[in-house]
Amino acid sequence: MNWKKKILGPFLIAFIWGVANSVLAQQTLLDVKIDSAAILIGEQTKLHLTLTADQNKKIHVLIPGDTLMRGVEVLECSTPDTTLIENNRMLVRQDILITSFDSCLYLLPPILAIDGQDTISSNQVALKVSTIPVDVNQPEKFADIKNIWKPPFVWSDYYPWIIGILLVVVAMIIAYYVIKRIRERKSLIPFTQPEKPKLPPYEQAIKELDEIKQLKLWQQGKEKEYFTSITDTLRRYLVDRFGVNAMEKTSAEILDRVKSVDEIVPAYDKLEQVLKLADYVKFAKFRPLPDENDLSLMNAYFFVNQTKPVVPSSEAESEEKAVEADKKTSTNELKMVKK
Repeated sequence: MNWKKKILGPFLIAFIWGVANSVLAQQTLLDVKIDSAAILIGEQTKLHLTLTADQNKKIHVLIPGDTLMRGVEVLECSTPDTTLIENNRMLVRQDILITSFDSCLYLLPPILAIDGQDTISSNQVALKVSTIPVDVNQPEKFADIKNIWKPPFVWSDYYPWIIGILLVVVAMIIAYYVIKRIRERKSLIPFTQPEKPKLPPYEQAIKELDEIKQLKLWQQGKEKEYFTSITDTLRRYLVDRFGVNAMEKTSAEILDRVKSVDEIVPAYDKLEQVLKLADYVKFAKFRPLPDENDLSLMNAYFFVNQTKPVVPSSEAESEEKAVEADKKTSTNELKMVKK
């Protein structure tokens, strides 16, 4: 009989120990501890939750949103921290920050957890909330309510507003620039180009008249374009040479304005002939004779040559040569026009 006990005893103990470990391995435990069980009104303390369960289980802990119970408020819940332990178990820790503004002795309700179809309850802890002791026999120690403190001025608090305003201003400037460049029909990307030297008014007018002569517009039946080109050239010449705002005036206003200019008086009749005949062609659909077309261009040449700037008297010889050159030029131009 003794030998049976010696043989079966260890096997029985091992069997019971294995069954106990198996039961404990399947059990889910929820424990709650408190930092300080006694606080003053308005002070804070933490509840420490510890959940022990199998690794493959999904446990849902039910933590109240803002109130643990009447008189006890929940301020903050930490993120659960999971740690793997032996026997394929896990340990989940989580803290709950609570406070109270009512003096009382509270028995905090248990924290619940859902384990499949089972509900697990934690242990209960007590919390004592006391009022601040006041010595009513010494009222002079009572402190009055303090004024509201103004927070210090910090530039970083206004960075979003400052950056936003600057971005709006920059956007408005860019929009204005783009619209202006589009209206002026210019490239959006500005770049500098070397400006071509501007010819003197006399040389520019002669150049344009030469181009008109080469186009032979009236010979193609384009009398209106022909006279418009001549009068536009003379108007620009008057603007650049005498400062007369000829581009904004009618022919009658131009003639009335320049008839008293000393440099223009000798060639006034030539200008008058060109402008009046051009008005008949442009507005009355008058078709001049070929000789009248040639005469108008010749008079335009003559007007420009007669009213060009006078050479200084100190250069007498150069002046004489220039006069002779003008005479030859006028004669040649007349011959070319007639051709």
